[in-house]
Amino acid sequence: MTTSPAPAVGRLASVSLDCPDPSALADFYGALLGLPRAYESPNGGVVSLSDGGMAVTMMRAANHVRPTWPEPGQQQQLHLDILVTDLDDAVERSIALGASEAAHQPAPTAWRVLLDPVGHPFCLTTVTGD
Repeated sequence: MTTSPAPAVGRLASVSLDCPDPSALADFYGALLGLPRAYESPNGGVVSLSDGGMAVTMMRAANHVRPTWPEPGQQQQLHLDILVTDLDDAVERSIALGASEAAHQPAPTAWRVLLDPVGHPFCLTTVTGD
């Protein structure tokens, strides 16, 4: 027996990333995801990228601590899974934008783990669930 889920209270509008320099990280994710700047606070402490759908938002955190994942210390904090058609090409293009490949690759044929310029892990994947 299946039941209908309760009506949603809302929908996910943005994923926010703490970082030391929102503008610089917005440049990276804007190029990586092909998203334009949709909002920038007057002091530059918040920059949101969106093409009308869900946003990716960078927020200044003066005491940002770079994740050390998978090593102990500072956990990964969050990560994005980005759907691509060609893993090798996507890795190469991401590195050209400023990402680095993580040493730990738990499932490299399905996901490639990279680190953004301030250390947040993100995955490139061809897995769609279809």
